[in-house]
Amino acid sequence: MKSKPTQQLALIDCNNFYVSCERLFRPDLAGRPVVVLSNNDGCVVSRSNEAKDIGVKMGQPWFQAKALAEEHNILALSSNYALYADLSNRVMNLLAEFSPRHEVYSIDECFVDLTGMAELRSISYAMRERVMRWTGIPVCVGIGPTKTLAKLANFIAKKHPRSKGVFNYNALTEAQKAKLLSRIPVDEVWGVGRKLAPRLAEYGVQNVHELREAHTPTLRAEFGVVVEKIQRELNEVACVAMEEVTPPRKQIIASRSFGNPVHDVASLKAAVALFVETACAKLRAQQSHAAMLQVFLHTNRFRSELPQYHPVMAVPLITPTDNSLIVNRWASLLIDQLWRPEYAYKKAGVMLSEITPNTQRQNDLFAEAEPVEESKLMAVLDRVNQRFGRGVIRISSQDAGEEWGMRQERKSPAYTTCWVELPAAIA
Repeated sequence: MKSKPTQQLALIDCNNFYVSCERLFRPDLAGRPVVVLSNNDGCVVSRSNEAKDIGVKMGQPWFQAKALAEEHNILALSSNYALYADLSNRVMNLLAEFSPRHEVYSIDECFVDLTGMAELRSISYAMRERVMRWTGIPVCVGIGPTKTLAKLANFIAKKHPRSKGVFNYNALTEAQKAKLLSRIPVDEVWGVGRKLAPRLAEYGVQNVHELREAHTPTLRAEFGVVVEKIQRELNEVACVAMEEVTPPRKQIIASRSFGNPVHDVASLKAAVALFVETACAKLRAQQSHAAMLQVFLHTNRFRSELPQYHPVMAVPLITPTDNSLIVNRWASLLIDQLWRPEYAYKKAGVMLSEITPNTQRQNDLFAEAEPVEESKLMAVLDRVNQRFGRGVIRISSQDAGEEWGMRQERKSPAYTTCWVELPAAIA
């Protein structure tokens, strides 16, 4: 009986993705320490290698790093999600050409199945070269028999210059694998992280090799099936399958922290209307509808001197729907119930749940059916916003002021998605 070939799963990860996107249109940033900040310019979410070397930490609040930034002339930029999403789509489309089996794992990561292909190293360098030439985004490639080992191989490809951006774990001997894994801290394993690592250390597990060789029943008893799956993946038993088609979401959440505290109910409803439209657009994109709506509000939990209030309320929708107008009417009613004038609100959001495919609709016997015209209206809204940019057509209550708008004081232009912001060459 012919043995099954070893899986050759490649993880392609864009290097410092957000910073790389910014540098693509700003050659003057090459060699300079650069960071990209999260919503409302709060925390560091991407760092150039220069910023890492200086000591800027991932997730570090920007106000804590300002002294370091002034000393080393670090440039901080606001997140430009339209730019990042467009460049991500270009990278993922290029990677899809190398194999019919691929999975977009995140905005800057993609798994590509190269099983059965010859000259894996040449293919890996070809992927790096094509992505760099056609998009300007640097990537590294890690190859392994499981997703967890492919992620670990990618980590090695990034950290060790001798790999030249490509590392194939499958090419190692058993002795080389054991030696390599014993040198990597356990918190570098996908799914372990810095929170679980101290608990594993109590059981004598401090590096990846020790996790691979740990007593499996003990791991399962103390840490659950998730850590057991991680261990099996480290032992080259695939437990996490490739998802070539992203499964429909069972819950959809849309929320955001506000740039400034919100005090009036009209601005709060305007913000929630935007979140409703975002959530419903995702719902329609996966051809589903929801039967439950939840709205939540938060004051600023970091300002303990201010009165705190964190209400949440859910309502079942009479008929499952994906209609933004219908959902927003219910959201507006919930805001009226939750809002209290004595509080300053820092965050709000909506959650759609009890999601089922459009083909499985359970209508209410006594409720009127949703007019066909409204479904057509939602389809037109989605097409226009996809073509001309999100928010070109929106729910009218979203225009009730921008007090709640996200703070983006350092945002770069939308170089690839907005005509008026295209880079211009001046003679």
